Amino acid sequence: MFSRVGVLLAGLCVSTHGAELRFNFGEAASDKIPEGFTNVVAGSGEPGVWKIVMDDMPSAFTSLTDKAPSVSRRAVLAQTSMDITDERFPMLVYTKETFDDFTVTTRFKLVEGVSEQMAGLVFRWQDEKNFYVIRASALGSNVRFYSVVNGQRGKPIGPSVVVPKGSWHELKIECQGNKVRAWLNGNPVPWEASAPEINDNSFRAGKIGFWTKSDSVSHFTDTRIVYTPRESPAQILVRDTLAKHSRLVGLKVYLLDEKGEPRVAASKDANEVGQPGGDTEKTAIASGQMFYGKGKETVSVVQPLRDRNGDPIAAVRLTMTSFLGQTEQSALQRALPIVKSMQARVRSMDELK
Repeated sequence: MFSRVGVLLAGLCVSTHGAELRFNFGEAASDKIPEGFTNVVAGSGEPGVWKIVMDDMPSAFTSLTDKAPSVSRRAVLAQTSMDITDERFPMLVYTKETFDDFTVTTRFKLVEGVSEQMAGLVFRWQDEKNFYVIRASALGSNVRFYSVVNGQRGKPIGPSVVVPKGSWHELKIECQGNKVRAWLNGNPVPWEASAPEINDNSFRAGKIGFWTKSDSVSHFTDTRIVYTPRESPAQILVRDTLAKHSRLVGLKVYLLDEKGEPRVAASKDANEVGQPGGDTEKTAIASGQMFYGKGKETVSVVQPLRDRNGDPIAAVRLTMTSFLGQTEQSALQRALPIVKSMQARVRSMDELK
């Protein structure tokens, strides 16, 4: 488990504490998809129209007088498109994290829909043709689980449950290995033959997102994910290298982002992950050059990290304690075997990402 200060990401407040994510859509712009989410659609038809709207929420506190308001207006996430295409499944997927074992909780409201009135969560999502779903239906009065593998939907399973339209409901899903459990409004969802859990080996990890069907207008709020964090291959490489070379003052690995700019992919200080690099790291990746810098008590060396073909795919910045008579050549000689040992474990870019 880990603890990290919460950050504000372009209108989406994500608080991370002990491997926990909370989504506060009140900070998001009403006409934009919250940062970190991707709008996708499975099946046919147009993608959903996801936006932030205001809705009445039951008060979390017991009224002391009959004059106290029992509801409050809050910003919530809504899917508002009413495309009646039958096999149309709009999803808004959180793409900044991949989850192994987790517990996700959200509140949802089935607002409108002529053909369908459904809402749920997609999880262990790989792409539009591979994922799990647990959803509730007001018109069908049921809760269902099903998997989609290579675009083929498995048999839906689940009980008959009254899910009134226009009311807020809580859906909770827990994944542990190949076991899936769910609760609706605090009550365990019994699956086939009253079994408390589903066993499915199709996917062991994936993304999490919001799900609707056809012309369902659905609202979501109070979403919380508690999970076991995944450590990136680059971070594992940094961790193992530091275990062998504990006297390193600093160690960072930089990768190019989608805009071709270097960013910290792994670091001795986990809070630095995601921070931008500079021209030094960018040049090291682009041309394989090495760089040297000297501080008051430390020296830094930036070297390319190469794949099995000898092509630079990343940059490594090592910070070491300086000593009397330290020269650029001696610093490079100190750094070279460390980088080579890291390089021996990386055959391709995929093995860093």
